[in-house]
Amino acid sequence: MESWECPVCSIKCYKDSMALALKNLCMPGEKVSVKHVCSLHSKLLTLFCLEHEEPICSVCEGSSKHKTHKCIPVDEAALDRKEELIETGLKPLEEQLEGFKEVKQSFEETAELIKSQAQQTENQIQEDFEKLHQFLRYEEAARMAVLREEEEEKSRRMKKMIDDMNREIAAILDTTRAIKKDLVSDDISFLQNYKDTLKRAQCTSPDPELVSGALINVAKHLGNLQVRVLEKMLKSVQYTPVILDPNTAHPCLILSDDLTSMRFSDEIRLLPDNPERFDNYRMVLGSEGFDSGTHSWDTDVGDNTVWFVGVVYKSVQRKGVVQTGLWRVGYYNDKYWARCPKGPQTVLTLENKPHRIRVQLDWDRDTLSFYDLDNNTHIHTFTHTFTERLFPYINIGSNLYAARILPGKASVTVEQHIIPPHVSPSSF
Repeated sequence: MESWECPVCSIKCYKDSMALALKNLCMPGEKVSVKHVCSLHSKLLTLFCLEHEEPICSVCEGSSKHKTHKCIPVDEAALDRKEELIETGLKPLEEQLEGFKEVKQSFEETAELIKSQAQQTENQIQEDFEKLHQFLRYEEAARMAVLREEEEEKSRRMKKMIDDMNREIAAILDTTRAIKKDLVSDDISFLQNYKDTLKRAQCTSPDPELVSGALINVAKHLGNLQVRVLEKMLKSVQYTPVILDPNTAHPCLILSDDLTSMRFSDEIRLLPDNPERFDNYRMVLGSEGFDSGTHSWDTDVGDNTVWFVGVVYKSVQRKGVVQTGLWRVGYYNDKYWARCPKGPQTVLTLENKPHRIRVQLDWDRDTLSFYDLDNNTHIHTFTHTFTERLFPYINIGSNLYAARILPGKASVTVEQHIIPPHVSPSSF
């Protein structure tokens, strides 16, 4: 019988056995995929070589290539690898998928909040500008009324002067006509009336003059008009030195529309967990930070049983427990505290219960001080060389009262550059 030797496994294969194998493959019955048959020996792949990580047939197992390798049944190998794929591949992907879905939902909620924030902000802008427009319209009307009043008063005065001049002119005309009549009378009559005529001609009124202040005081109405209106506007509007940033507020805190006050709520609002937001401490930051100069602001904490005020570094931890970058004084567990990073917690002894706290930062002198505004007393001072931008912050943990930033005074500053006497203006 014709045969040949397998170049790989050195096993003899006979022509009839090959034909029989092909015949068996072609026989009716369960179809066997070519991928399930050994390409070398035309036998079903029933084993799995753990060394080469490939399916083999029973003939391959005894060949020189695989006879020293550990082989296991295909179904066992498939089961092991399915379990491995589920644990190391499928489950992590499914977990990642769930994570991505949660992040997507967060993104969608953030997108909705962006629209809501934009609409609320637009409404607030329109409301604030309408107040400014009302003020400007009222101020314009008031100034126009003052101008019209001055115009009417000075016009009445000028009309009286014109009427007086008309009477003086009429009197002079009467006198000149009488004199002219006497000049053409006969000599006896002229001489008889001469003294009376001369006396009448010499009885004249003083020369008329335009009085001072007759014209409209244009400079009073127009001089620095915008600055004067702005100064008056600043007296009628509220200036707050610290504006709270709602994007940093813990979900339990509810901020006012003008972002100057906050109150604690037992309900946690559904807000995006953006990187800026605190998720553990009931904190909110000011919207602007400081890295130089002197700054102060006043906070009314009311009678809340838990509160802290102070400053934090921009890089302060927003998630979990805040460990560093935080300087503050406050009230907690019926005691007043002063706390700072890497320092002991100091219990403060205060004679009076403070309600309004002033925070005063002198960046250049490395000091942060706290004062009781109600009694004008010093509470505590931290001395530290600050190395990063600082932001005001409030922490409130009770819902008794809203904490708020107190308004300050705003003013218009006019700069004047005085040239020293020995310096020529051309050098500027």
